[in-house]
Amino acid sequence: MFTVEHTCLVVVDVQGKLATIVDDSEVVIQNIAKLVQAMNALEVPILWLEQNPSRLGGTALEIAQHLEGQPLAKIAFSACQESAFVDAMKASGRTQFIMTGIETHICVYQTARQLKEQGFEVEVVVDAVSSRTKANKEVGLEKMKALEILPTSTEMILYELLQRADHAHFKTVLQLIK
Repeated sequence: MFTVEHTCLVVVDVQGKLATIVDDSEVVIQNIAKLVQAMNALEVPILWLEQNPSRLGGTALEIAQHLEGQPLAKIAFSACQESAFVDAMKASGRTQFIMTGIETHICVYQTARQLKEQGFEVEVVVDAVSSRTKANKEVGLEKMKALEILPTSTEMILYELLQRADHAHFKTVLQLIK
């Protein structure tokens, strides 16, 4: 079970025009924004990534407005191949990683796979990831599942982190989910 004390959210490359043309983009962006706001309330660290931002643009405003600090820029498809990400990941001290972002079959998949190969627990939020085509998203999710990177949903992972209806931030998270 994922816990607030061990979890880190990874937001992968929800940038520029691509963020608006992936399959079901509005729902994906809304769900990532909900996750980011909930993680902020729960004080769960967030690693925020941007793929080649000088060419692809910045993170979608609906998400970026809730993020603190600066994104970690990357060129490699897997963030695990970027020293800034590896350093931030180690500094977080976390062992459980929740994956969100785009594209499911490229950067999300490769990062999740390498985190799993390093012995971390990794889950992918299926309603908070996407690719340009639904087929590519499905292939990415299937390959992750074959690697024992389990699927979850926005609502499911938030309730898992809360664990109890009397959690201090239950009402805050509930308002985001509604």
